[in-house]
Amino acid sequence: MTQQLIASAIPVLVQQQREFFRTEQTQSLSFRLEQLAKLKQAIIDRQEAILQAAKADLGRPAFEAYFEIATLSEINLALKNLKTWAKPQRVKSPIDQFPASAWIEPEPLGVVLIIGPWNYPFQLIMSPLVGAIAAGNCALLKPSEHAPHTSQVVAEMIADTFEPNYIAVREGDASVSQQLLAEKFDHIFFTGGTAIGRIVMTAAAQHLTPVTLELGGKSPCIVDSDIHLDHAAKRIAWGKLINTGQTCIAPDYLLVQRQIKNDLVNRLQHYIREFYGENPAQSPDYGRIIHRRHFDRLIAFLDQGEIILGGDYNLDDRYLSPTLIDGVTWDDPVMQEEIFGPILPILTYDSLEDAIAQVNAHPKPLALYFFSRSRQKQERILQATSSGGVCLNDTVMHVTVNALPFGGVGESGIGSYHGKASFNTFSHFKSVLKREFWLDFGWRYAPYTVQKLKQIKGIVTG
Repeated sequence: MTQQLIASAIPVLVQQQREFFRTEQTQSLSFRLEQLAKLKQAIIDRQEAILQAAKADLGRPAFEAYFEIATLSEINLALKNLKTWAKPQRVKSPIDQFPASAWIEPEPLGVVLIIGPWNYPFQLIMSPLVGAIAAGNCALLKPSEHAPHTSQVVAEMIADTFEPNYIAVREGDASVSQQLLAEKFDHIFFTGGTAIGRIVMTAAAQHLTPVTLELGGKSPCIVDSDIHLDHAAKRIAWGKLINTGQTCIAPDYLLVQRQIKNDLVNRLQHYIREFYGENPAQSPDYGRIIHRRHFDRLIAFLDQGEIILGGDYNLDDRYLSPTLIDGVTWDDPVMQEEIFGPILPILTYDSLEDAIAQVNAHPKPLALYFFSRSRQKQERILQATSSGGVCLNDTVMHVTVNALPFGGVGESGIGSYHGKASFNTFSHFKSVLKREFWLDFGWRYAPYTVQKLKQIKGIVTG
């Protein structure tokens, strides 16, 4: 099917999903649970295809490719808790409403659009889909064209599992995204870069469509002198280099207490070599950069500062070695935007307040990492900085806790998901007041007597 035909079919498909939603079938809890179970089985049946697609698109080793299938834990959590999440929540009604009852009732939004990224091209489109299904919506998915093998797996799996008037996929380039964004949806969920996030939000504003934007930013990794040096170095190196640094919450730069900088750098070099050998290009555990444009962007960063490890690359293979860069400043291009690759700039600080000031002088990041044994310093970081999430004495692992909402703040994103937060994102919480007929006090009706004025004053002022 040509791009033009796909685009022309989009308004029809959106209308078909809207009509199916109006049948109210998706609101049934049994229907939602059945669809979640179908999605779970579809993923289980296609595990090998998902792993192979991740390998073809990103050079991912099987171990890291299994992160894509982590969506299964999201499904299991929803299957276990959906009946509880969907229950109306009773609230207390004031005495002046007597006799009455009040509650908050979650309801689905309707037809939602989910636009996925290329760095975790299966997981980051399936995880929000779990929330959309659990909340009772219809969904239209747009996988990233930059991960074509995974996009094909997603399209075939959804087509084999669901009717298109319920859940459908539209593959294609940016022109297809533009056609989708021209339609009116009840919610748009986008994962990707800040620049495209602005385009999505602008398009959504034309229809007053609410958005969830999962973006990124320069996530700092602040390292105190009071640490377990080996554990810290190992965890930093791993968090930076999984998926070849193409992770939205990867540590973007190091901000190290000056007196331990050399020791930390030495241990980082040690563990990078331990992970990937003397020649990471030959390591089966080290991936590749997604495409030429992103590769060229990363290579341009190598001209700044002093490379103290790595800096090797191969254009034909889109290989860029793990790279540590010292001697950079905030004015260098590598510190002006999210790196999203295996390059780790190293800056220093003298006092914790200095580190905090450096972080706070820039947009709020998606993640912030702080390594320190000091509980007092941990509390200071939590109080004095703002970020989508914080991980103390580790990197990236906070995203694996489904009970923690995941999302950004400020320029790093709007809204959150994972676990119940996903259900909440794709639900409207409707407020309901129910009055009874058997009693009706006359205090609110005209004519307004002196006595009624006293009553209303008492109600309003407490």
